[in-house]
Amino acid sequence: MQTEAALAEPRHIGLGRTILAYVELTKPRVMELLLVTTIPVMILAQGGFPNIWLILATVFGGAMSAGSAAAYNMYIDRDIDARMHRTENRPIVTGEVSPRGALVFATILGVVSTVWFAVTTNLLTAGLSVAAILFYVFVYTIWLKRRTSQNIIWGGIAGCFPVLIGWAAVTNSLSWAPVILFAVVFLWTPPHYWPLSMKYQDDYRRVGVPMLGAVRGQAVVGLQVILYAWATVVCSLLLVPVAHMGIVYTVAAASSGAWFIYETHRLYHLAIKGQDVSPMRVFQGSITYLTILFLAVAVDPLLPF
Repeated sequence: MQTEAALAEPRHIGLGRTILAYVELTKPRVMELLLVTTIPVMILAQGGFPNIWLILATVFGGAMSAGSAAAYNMYIDRDIDARMHRTENRPIVTGEVSPRGALVFATILGVVSTVWFAVTTNLLTAGLSVAAILFYVFVYTIWLKRRTSQNIIWGGIAGCFPVLIGWAAVTNSLSWAPVILFAVVFLWTPPHYWPLSMKYQDDYRRVGVPMLGAVRGQAVVGLQVILYAWATVVCSLLLVPVAHMGIVYTVAAASSGAWFIYETHRLYHLAIKGQDVSPMRVFQGSITYLTILFLAVAVDPLLPF
């Protein structure tokens, strides 16, 4: 474990850069992906377009909740972030934000997001938001991440909560449809993240974090990516009978799923032949797949067929 001394000394920077540094603590790119799943589920839950103020309130609360979890993650992982090339420019590592400042910021975001959800939506949504933060911080970051190669499988549950939050914000309840979409995101997370761990395997080995791509051969990782991709696509098709989805969702889920599966098979084929596997192609492809899938979730209820 690195000590505080391994981090850069606190830096005096301008107000604009300070604001940007705190924004970086929230991992905006990860937050965007989480919020992509929220609005479509709200549309599905409503069976049409929900009240715009409810959407804005839910997205704002979700952004604060996800940002809180991300900032806690950076605070806890600041020792290994300082030793990984992928994370060496994070604001705590560079000294643009102090560890104490990050901890206070994360706590404020968590508390405000909870109160915000309770006031603007309902207590179920607020409770789900709290559960997501606690799961990401205590189960994934503190317990699993540095102990097991299964870390991203179970730790990824935290990233599934926006689906439940979006549904609960509209209906103040849960049902099988959001549970299926929760499972889709759960199954999608490993084939999304494991290719990234293949690319940065040296980083993870350096800090002793047992991501699958750092502790298993490329062929083993590639096979696991295939299995989870197939499970993701099959699970996505369960939404058709359960939520009475139409032709748009059915075609989008099947076609984008087939393309996603093809990319994972290509990764495995190259791995067993000992060739360059280009893992980031699958990583980026997984994002495209999930985006198409949830866009279809949003569009399908708005159409008369």
